[in-house]
Amino acid sequence: MGDVIHNLPVVNDILQHIPDAQIDWVVEESFADIPKLHPAVHRVIPVAMRRWRKQLFSKTTWQEIRAVKETLANTSYDAVIDTQGLLKSAWLAHYANGPLLGYDRHSIREPLASLFYNQRFTISYQQHAVTRNRTLAAMSLDYSVPNDAPDYGIAKNDAAGDRMDIGFQSNNIGNKYIIGLHGTSRDSKLWPVDQWVALGQALNAQGLVLALPWASPAELERATEVSGQVENCTVLPKLSIGAVAGVIASATGAVGVDTGLSHLAVALNIPTIAIYTDTNPVLTGVMAGRFAPAINLGGIGQPPSADEVLQNLKKIIKNA
Repeated sequence: MGDVIHNLPVVNDILQHIPDAQIDWVVEESFADIPKLHPAVHRVIPVAMRRWRKQLFSKTTWQEIRAVKETLANTSYDAVIDTQGLLKSAWLAHYANGPLLGYDRHSIREPLASLFYNQRFTISYQQHAVTRNRTLAAMSLDYSVPNDAPDYGIAKNDAAGDRMDIGFQSNNIGNKYIIGLHGTSRDSKLWPVDQWVALGQALNAQGLVLALPWASPAELERATEVSGQVENCTVLPKLSIGAVAGVIASATGAVGVDTGLSHLAVALNIPTIAIYTDTNPVLTGVMAGRFAPAINLGGIGQPPSADEVLQNLKKIIKNA
């Protein structure tokens, strides 16, 4: 999910320099709700690489692959840009009808992917992923590499409208709440339950509710454990990414671990604290956009305390 969100600023960059550009976006089906939030994306083309790999001998899989290939081949593109830089993305992109552009073999996660490209660019790894994507798009389309804060461009008001469709009314969560994005892909990235509890109790003292989304049984168990120890804490129903975006978009602020939803909060211009316990946020941490602050806390083996998170959260909410 983070990779998808890291590409949102590319859309606004392109349109700033090529106002009549028509942009299609090929994206994994489970994350298709994210580019759909951007009003300037012309067409979202979902693919199912993860599902296809698991069902490689299914007739349905090959029918779906053929349909995507035909969709890409039937549109004439002036440029096809592979920002992901993986064999799977390069392989898929090369079916598109247009010149394929990407990173050179020294600037890419999977060097063999560069063999698919018609034009290759050298772009340093020693910069944030958002900056790399914006740089690749600029070099591919021959405009100046941007050096300003990114504009993620997704419609906060449209996302907030999704709250009406997610199975609970506003009085169940309150109008002033902090969204706690506690779920992540690896246990080593988790923030301890006792820290979430301490944060939730401190937020209550500030008149704020802690709202906890979840997507798996383990996340529901953790959210329930936290809510059992925090008086004003709401465990949300299980939601789609689009619906979670709606809840995030109405939040006073967000606190999240190293997860794609933390990046989504930043993209929706919500003041955000991102917590790191097992990764270095320098290259892939949240990057504040033009319209709301964001702070990365912690690092490898250095989880921040609940008090540190609270003090920084109060600072950015006050300044937002």
